[in-house]
Amino acid sequence: MNKINFAFFGSTSYSKKLLEALIENDYIPSVIFSIPKEFGISYAKEKIINSNFADLSELATKYNIPYYEVDSSNGKRIQEYKQVLQELKLDLILVLGWYYMLPKEIRDLSKNGAWGIHASLLPDYAGGAPLNWAIINGEKKSGVTLFKFDEGIDSGDIIKQQAFDIAYTDSIKEVYEKAYLASKDVLLNVLKNIQNISYKPQDLKQQKIYPQRKPLDGKINLDMSSHELYNFIRAQSSPYPGAYIVTSDNKKLIIEKARIEENI
Repeated sequence: MNKINFAFFGSTSYSKKLLEALIENDYIPSVIFSIPKEFGISYAKEKIINSNFADLSELATKYNIPYYEVDSSNGKRIQEYKQVLQELKLDLILVLGWYYMLPKEIRDLSKNGAWGIHASLLPDYAGGAPLNWAIINGEKKSGVTLFKFDEGIDSGDIIKQQAFDIAYTDSIKEVYEKAYLASKDVLLNVLKNIQNISYKPQDLKQQKIYPQRKPLDGKINLDMSSHELYNFIRAQSSPYPGAYIVTSDNKKLIIEKARIEENI
């Protein structure tokens, strides 16, 4: 087994696939923290639903790894588990598919701090839903960034990046898979050489922070051009709630896929 003593934080299908890849390569976490499918968060009055949720408790049980859930709506903040983390004397905290800020008092419980992967080439597309926003904006390229957490929003020092192309026919599901494969490569390559990593500060003057997206943000505006609508639809297709119109009988009609005909 690779001897890195680390905590794993995650709650999505992306998290689960990366955790499986780590375990397959003999990187076994000392503890797993997750978030339930419905949870409270500061920017929403009601609980929100994680449309990409994956149950990590199954892997925790299979490999006999301690498992805890965090949900601010019932008082289970990560600070409640400070002693658990402190006693582990961690080398690293890996945060991959997480929704809460990780305070300094928690990050400092690890020798190498807390690392996360953001699905963009930082400082571009910092903040929420970076892949969705990239497709909505018609980007032809994106990537992933492994970085060290600090007090800001996706503003920490960069450890490694890897780019990938976004094809015009790609849906969010296909782009998500590209992000996973790039993340896996980056993560395993860096962990193999963890003793020799270097950190590169971001140029935060170039940073633009995008907001999180909610299901209601998928409402289609027919004043958009055909290409804007096409990007808007594919950016929010399955497994996300989808782009939609409201019908005359007050129903949501989800538009899962579209094509553009150049001539009428």
